[in-house]
Amino acid sequence: PRFTVSDVVVMLMIREAIVSLQSFVLGVGVLLYLLLQWFDVWGAPPSWLQDVRGCPGSALVFSLLYLVLVNLIIRLVFRGKEWMIGVCGSFLGVVFGTGLLTAILNIYNLRIFGCYVMVLSFFHFSEYFTTAATNPTAVTLDSYLLNHSVSYWVAAVSSWLEYVLEYFFAPYIKTLWYISVIGALLCIFGEIVRKLAMVTAQKNFNHIVQVKRQSGHKLVTHGVYAWFRHPSYVGWFWWSIGTQVLLVNPVCVVIYTAASWTFFNERIYFEERTLNDFFEEEYVNYQKKVGTGLPFIKGYSISEG
Repeated sequence: PRFTVSDVVVMLMIREAIVSLQSFVLGVGVLLYLLLQWFDVWGAPPSWLQDVRGCPGSALVFSLLYLVLVNLIIRLVFRGKEWMIGVCGSFLGVVFGTGLLTAILNIYNLRIFGCYVMVLSFFHFSEYFTTAATNPTAVTLDSYLLNHSVSYWVAAVSSWLEYVLEYFFAPYIKTLWYISVIGALLCIFGEIVRKLAMVTAQKNFNHIVQVKRQSGHKLVTHGVYAWFRHPSYVGWFWWSIGTQVLLVNPVCVVIYTAASWTFFNERIYFEERTLNDFFEEEYVNYQKKVGTGLPFIKGYSISEG
């Protein structure tokens, strides 16, 4: 099947997707700081909100104040479940905008980290938005993946710690912009592949591995699934490694690569056992034609059963 313009319009009209997008865009409005500084509308602002060249931290203070304002607006506009969708979406929008401010203004020489913040926040927003637009029956607040797992955030904080330590004790490493460009390209590639997988699979995609075949569950083999058996994992694998290349974190590049490979190797093996049970010969034939998409990961073979 091919997607038409009308299909895209229908996806964008789904309420949860609309709320998350509106909230995210509202949060990105923190970029208003640039206009306020450019046109000097503050007149004679207080010292803590002076031109960013004299007080770099003023942009961060402005971001915090803007986040409070946005939450007040969200509270007035949305109710119930939509309020929480808006809170998460606007938070990610403010974080994305703050990352962009940091990158543009090179606040405290943290341009690379600002780009990383943009990549991270957009990934979490796009996970919810794409799920809501393509598989609304499965979307929950967990689809933002903000509570993904303890290990996920331990890994994230560890990468931040490495960046800070090297920023102070080996600052030269963080000036290797061409390495960051490679990392950014890996992140973009991973993001695109993963979202193509979600859009292509639609209701057949789920953030949780299914151990029981649901009604209407079909084996998807077209589109990006004709390139990789597990495009969503391929996307996430290269995106996660790309974040550390972007930060020029040599230690975490190695750790993330090893940890991601181990995780997806085990997950694909488990998932393919269930897929073989679900689709039997159809899936076996698919395995013969298309690889997993991840280096040195073969997945489950029915001959092992």
